[in-house]
Amino acid sequence: MSPVSGSGRLVLAATPLGDIRDASPRLVEALETADVIAAEDTRRLHSLANALQVKPSGRVISFYDQVETARLPGLIESLQNGETVLLVTDAGMPSVSDPGYRLVAACVEQDLKVTCLPGPSAVTTALAVSGLPSDRFAFDGFPPRKSGERKRWLAPLATEQRTVVFFEAPHRLADTLADAVEVLGPDRAAAVCRELTKKYEEVVRGSLAELAAWAVEGARGEITVVLGPAPVQDTPDIDTLVAEVRQRVADGERMKSAAAEVAEAAGVSKKALYDAAIKSS
Repeated sequence: MSPVSGSGRLVLAATPLGDIRDASPRLVEALETADVIAAEDTRRLHSLANALQVKPSGRVISFYDQVETARLPGLIESLQNGETVLLVTDAGMPSVSDPGYRLVAACVEQDLKVTCLPGPSAVTTALAVSGLPSDRFAFDGFPPRKSGERKRWLAPLATEQRTVVFFEAPHRLADTLADAVEVLGPDRAAAVCRELTKKYEEVVRGSLAELAAWAVEGARGEITVVLGPAPVQDTPDIDTLVAEVRQRVADGERMKSAAAEVAEAAGVSKKALYDAAIKSS
């Protein structure tokens, strides 16, 4: 459906990752003219505006994770009244592991116009400088904070044939890389990119084992990890997989969950393996 006639528009604007010179002229114009600026951190927004020598003329409101849902009705009302709402996050593109998705979804539901001022993104920047294959890739946000949950999150990546990009907090990087070595193996190629576009930008490339050893010393700043594709492996024959499932069942696992995990690790159909295991029992 087309946007409501006469309605306002939501503008998603990418902001510099670190180097202020990456700000686009369109971002400067939008900051000057928007009726409402929804900012993940209003202090950073004012710092950005000062650095760009821009004086916002519109209302500035906070729009971070904890208040995102509560702010939606007011912003939708502003848009319905014909105002332009500019959404900016601390660095990079709104909605990419930053606030924005819920507001965009609400606008789509109300047939309100949504547009974007493209620009810096840590995801594609890290991918480009990693030296890893970039023809096919996936973005996986942030890993879970607890080791057990993180290992389960990593498990499907054991057979992932695309390059995977994800963010991590600096104080959890060493633990995450150690878990990755355990789950994915020490030889998987990867890169850790930190402080992209900033004074202390650093890209460390190597195997997971090498990166895990490097990270023990500690890393600071904004971290983006790029994980290379899994090596192509021959798929085990179905009898071998069924035997693994039956052994796990004998050890106390439920047939369905055992078949699902074995199939996912082997890159075969969960249903086909489950059916084969049932027939053999």
